[in-house]
Amino acid sequence: MKFKLLNILLSLLAGATAAFPQTVPEKMDLYLLIGQSNMAGRGTTDAASHPNSSLIWAINRHHEWKMAADPLHEDKPTVVGVGPGLTFAQEILKKYPERPIGLIPCAVGGSGIDDWQPGAQHEQTGIYAYDEMLARVKEAQKRGTIKGIIWHQGESDSSPEKKGAYAAKLADFFKRLRRDTQTENVPVVVGTLGDFYVAKTPDAAVINQIIADYAKRNKLVYLASASGLAHKGDETHFDTPSARELGRRYAEAFLKKEE
Repeated sequence: MKFKLLNILLSLLAGATAAFPQTVPEKMDLYLLIGQSNMAGRGTTDAASHPNSSLIWAINRHHEWKMAADPLHEDKPTVVGVGPGLTFAQEILKKYPERPIGLIPCAVGGSGIDDWQPGAQHEQTGIYAYDEMLARVKEAQKRGTIKGIIWHQGESDSSPEKKGAYAAKLADFFKRLRRDTQTENVPVVVGTLGDFYVAKTPDAAVINQIIADYAKRNKLVYLASASGLAHKGDETHFDTPSARELGRRYAEAFLKKEE
């Protein structure tokens, strides 16, 4: 009888604990997620989209910390979904299970490299991508240190008119980003565009080469390849399994810094 009563009390206590909101960790390893729609994510959400992990958090556009769940981003609320960010965090957590993670999701779907300039407003969404990102980073840094940056962007610059200037603009962007966020010695992982997008938009091959060259020629920059991944039926956005696989590849590239 006493044993049964003890079990009941323990069950009630567990239920009560679950009902209370989790406390945001005071110190976290922060990761900045930036780029356009394939970083924001357009995959369909499912049961795995809500891991309810008290060790992975994300800061929203209102500078509120929530337990991380897909969609992480808020760039286009009606279409945003599963991207690589959450899986990236889960893979990093496997390596460092004792270190809580804070994600800073700032990707903006449809944004070109020119939209990632200070003071620039993205026409489609009205978002000041760089300025919002910088403000969110500064708020997030009150609870930790940026340990890594992952970037996926370039579809919007895959045109005859824009591709020629992309290399210089990409280099300028990261130089400014590192200075403004005090991340000069932080690893950056850049991702290539999907094979399916290159097949549809041949100029994307030039962008992919620029991205690969940037990773090859710069210290603390690593490459995550999107080769072999699938789209969701629109020849532009990764489907859910591919978005998660890309997240794993970002994590693998990030963790190579220690080899």
